[in-house]
Amino acid sequence: MSITKEFLQNCTAKFNRAMKGANRRVVICAGTGCVANGSLEVFHALEKKVQEIGIDVQVQLRYEDGEPDGSTNTDTDTDFLRLSKSGCQGFCQMGPLLSISPDGILYTNVKVSDVEEIVETSIKNKGIIERLLYVDRHNKNRKCTGQKDIPFYQQQTRVTLKACGVFEPEDIYEYIANNGYEAARRAWTEMTPETVCEEIEVSGLRGRGGGGFPTGKKWKFALKEKNPVKYVICNADEGDPGAFMDRSVMEGNPHCVLEGMMIAARGIEATEGYIYVRLEYPLAVQRVRKAVADAEKLGILGGNIFGTGRSFRIRVMEGAGAFVCGEETALIASIEGDRGMPRPKPPFPAQSGLWGKPTVINNVETLAAVPFIMLEGAKTYRKVGTEGSPGTKTFALTGHVVNTGLIEVPFGTTLRKIIFDVGGGVIDNKGDISNDYFKAVQIGGPSGGCLTQEHLDLPLDFDSLKTVGAMVGSGGLVVMNKGTCMIQMARFFMQFTQNESCGKCLLCREGTKQMLALLDDIIAGNGTQETLDILDQVARTVSKGSLCALGKTAPNPVLSTIRHFREELDAHVFQKRCPAGQCKSLARPEILVDKCKGCTACSKKCPVGAITGERKMPHVIDAEKCIKCGECARTCKFGAVIGV
Repeated sequence: MSITKEFLQNCTAKFNRAMKGANRRVVICAGTGCVANGSLEVFHALEKKVQEIGIDVQVQLRYEDGEPDGSTNTDTDTDFLRLSKSGCQGFCQMGPLLSISPDGILYTNVKVSDVEEIVETSIKNKGIIERLLYVDRHNKNRKCTGQKDIPFYQQQTRVTLKACGVFEPEDIYEYIANNGYEAARRAWTEMTPETVCEEIEVSGLRGRGGGGFPTGKKWKFALKEKNPVKYVICNADEGDPGAFMDRSVMEGNPHCVLEGMMIAARGIEATEGYIYVRLEYPLAVQRVRKAVADAEKLGILGGNIFGTGRSFRIRVMEGAGAFVCGEETALIASIEGDRGMPRPKPPFPAQSGLWGKPTVINNVETLAAVPFIMLEGAKTYRKVGTEGSPGTKTFALTGHVVNTGLIEVPFGTTLRKIIFDVGGGVIDNKGDISNDYFKAVQIGGPSGGCLTQEHLDLPLDFDSLKTVGAMVGSGGLVVMNKGTCMIQMARFFMQFTQNESCGKCLLCREGTKQMLALLDDIIAGNGTQETLDILDQVARTVSKGSLCALGKTAPNPVLSTIRHFREELDAHVFQKRCPAGQCKSLARPEILVDKCKGCTACSKKCPVGAITGERKMPHVIDAEKCIKCGECARTCKFGAVIGV
């Protein structure tokens, strides 16, 4: 069967007929975050409740049997409630999320115990439950009815993520009904491989996986190779701590990724594709595999693509669970059945990749942007973003910020806008909001670096971040308040990279181990000037001499800490003091005068007699005697003891 424009139009008609009687639609977020918080339990409870009161509810649309042929389906003439799941809606801080359309209602932190009230008030009587609405703490605790009222959404430009919180990710007909696979059809039937590559190059699309290499240029390299067998690989091995952008796209809009791969295949004349997904992403694996199966069932994937006589098939492979497999040559080795370890380049994968054949590797977000470019045109795509970094970028916003979650903003957006407008501001350890609490943001995960107060107005794009020793990376943004010890933060990322080093090259294998040990010395109060000198020297050596990009960027958290937080480093080394009060070995034991009641409980428990004071009078700790066993702090009922 040949997939034509008319076939896609008939699929659209099929979906529209099935939705004909849907007078309301309730969408429950079923991304990993909301699922972990119980959204599926809410989904099933809601389905059961509306059935109990006699409302016709459709979880799976009642499509007519057989292929779309324009026939009429009378089963959907009666009104019904459409109940469906979506992928991540982004507002993870407030999940589980439930939206009702066309009412424009978004309920937050929904629980199973709320279901009965939601059915009675909002579904039966079209009312609003105010206690489930989002409260804008910055605007006199104003209650926001839906996404259009919530600053978190208002400040974004959602292109890649637009469908993730709306579509039923496991319904191929809904994807097709929203222009799905039309871009692929045009690429395969109306364009040549050369014009496909040219359109992507003109758009300025750059790889969203970290390096920012121009996508069109990469495709052209592979197209030039004269080989009857070529591959397209979707790199979905998202391993950065705190990053979940690719996972969310696969869970919420898997067909968009498949379509991007099909267009890439046309651009380089590939015959086969692989989606390499992290083993830790079971929900993404499930939905991508179903998307592939559904596309094959309809004849969109497989042989005779769009009647061209050419074939393209996609296989889904679960990754080995190693961070280094995000590096393209290590990923290739893993697919081939070998241990995931990088290899020297050149040759580059576009010349000799999977099984020695020309191979293009793009990450999920990059491929998800391709259908939009092909449908709307390169010029339209370039209207957003900057000259050198067109388009939008998704970020996983986490840490000490009011609104954590998945966001999408144009390249060139400042850190200030992301943290204080989209993110809602910085919080202290008690949850209070103040912009004065901001200390730093880690961008780009273990391969990235820290940005500080002086960088708040820096436009975030591939080129500007390089000037300050950072990188976009996959898109993790970890916001830190002033209670964060930056030495411990550098140690956290160094521990990660040291654990994940594949061990192939000496500099990365031993260098990360040495940097971790040096940071441990500093945190323990054993640092000296020599420690700092060696730390800087090792970091720069590992950066220059490691085999792969992951090894070369492993020292970035250390180097950015040396560059931007030298005073904090010096305080640890020379003053034996942690300004943030987080390093126990450097904390000075102290009893707070305003909290101490003079009950003598702490002095009685102290094993070395370091605490003195009269009854009903504030006590004091002799720092020289104190062994920091913590017994006094555990004994004190008033929280007066600190630094132990």
